[in-house]
Amino acid sequence: MKKVVLASLLAVAGAATVIQPCFAQDAPAATPAPAAGQAGGQVQMSADEYKAYNDADTAATPAAKAAGFEAYLKAYPNSAVKQDVLQKLMFAYSGTNDPVKTLDAADRLLQVDPSNLPALTFETYLRRTAADALTDPAAKTAALDKAAGFAQTGLTATKPQNMADADFQKLKSQATVTFESAIADDDMSKKDYADAITAINTEITGAQDATQTPGPVLQDVFFLATSYMNSTPPDYLNCAWYATRAAAFAGTFAPQIQPTATYCYKKYHGKEDGYDKLQALVKTSLTPPADLGTTITPAPKPADLVANLIATTPDLATLAISDKEFVLQYGKPEDADKVFGTVKGKSTQFPDTIVVAATADQLQVSVSDDAVQSKTADFAFNFATPLKTVPAVGDKITLTGTYASYTQSPLLITMSDAAVVPKKAPAKAPVHHTTHH
Repeated sequence: MKKVVLASLLAVAGAATVIQPCFAQDAPAATPAPAAGQAGGQVQMSADEYKAYNDADTAATPAAKAAGFEAYLKAYPNSAVKQDVLQKLMFAYSGTNDPVKTLDAADRLLQVDPSNLPALTFETYLRRTAADALTDPAAKTAALDKAAGFAQTGLTATKPQNMADADFQKLKSQATVTFESAIADDDMSKKDYADAITAINTEITGAQDATQTPGPVLQDVFFLATSYMNSTPPDYLNCAWYATRAAAFAGTFAPQIQPTATYCYKKYHGKEDGYDKLQALVKTSLTPPADLGTTITPAPKPADLVANLIATTPDLATLAISDKEFVLQYGKPEDADKVFGTVKGKSTQFPDTIVVAATADQLQVSVSDDAVQSKTADFAFNFATPLKTVPAVGDKITLTGTYASYTQSPLLITMSDAAVVPKKAPAKAPVHHTTHH
């Protein structure tokens, strides 16, 4: 869910900004000097070694720096400045946009310095990026687990002895955003929404300015909203707050976020009135006020709504399909049976259903807004004649069928005599004939 939906929003800020180049300047480094012995806090080296080091360090391009430092490490594998060289090599490969070689350098650096914060940040970010591109669920989860492991190590990394506390805290605060985001991504892949909520809250609290411009952190504000929505039980109020907050600062990407925001608001409040008040509130604070639950009143309980709907509807057959589903799911058995009796045996067409599960004999699809949002099936269409072409999960198709039966919890309405309505071919442009005189 989560990365496909807002990929363009993430791209606005650019992936390279997540790994701050200032790591290279702020991290502690040795100071080589061309002499024998050691004095004055400097690492002394021979003239030949110093030249090889200095030539690599002053090379004009990242590619030349990388080549120079690789040659230096080959010639001087036990160099006193090996840690410094590996770190510069890692940043040089990053400058060439080569994630494979950047990770290789980071791996070698961590063998020398297991708590190296820049290396752990590169490991986390690049491994997470590669994981998000995978389509096999098991492989993706395993890859995200590995990225999250580096992130957890990074969160507990200790300060190098020769680095000032202020400098280390600056680096740590920058890296924490990357670490917590990767941990949350791993949690969401395993549907551990409680831990995802904790991780994202920590992330955005430490990067509040970044929640007001399109980019990776604002994207995670949206994923915080969906984590609240997918929790058990769902927390629609917090979902509405953070999704509305994300939409408020997403600029041209707001239309991708707004449906989730309004959906959660309506699920909590029951209707859309007063939503403009929430839209104004989210612009003044990243986190919701303590009294938000009373400022925005919750909707009546489903059982109360069903009772009122039954009492105020003289002809239950006139109810909209969404209202009928609501009664079937939340009403008393006798009320649910009354409502289903108004449609049983009748044939209906359902446009733009979304396939959740498919065989040649049955399609399970999402029809209602709730089912679409939760990616669950609320209708099952049974075919008397097996389908020759079985739709793929996620396809949007139009179906016809006859109401046959239903189960109340979880709600699933079964349709018989189902058929797939073929898509209409696009209209052909009119042919203009030239009249010859």
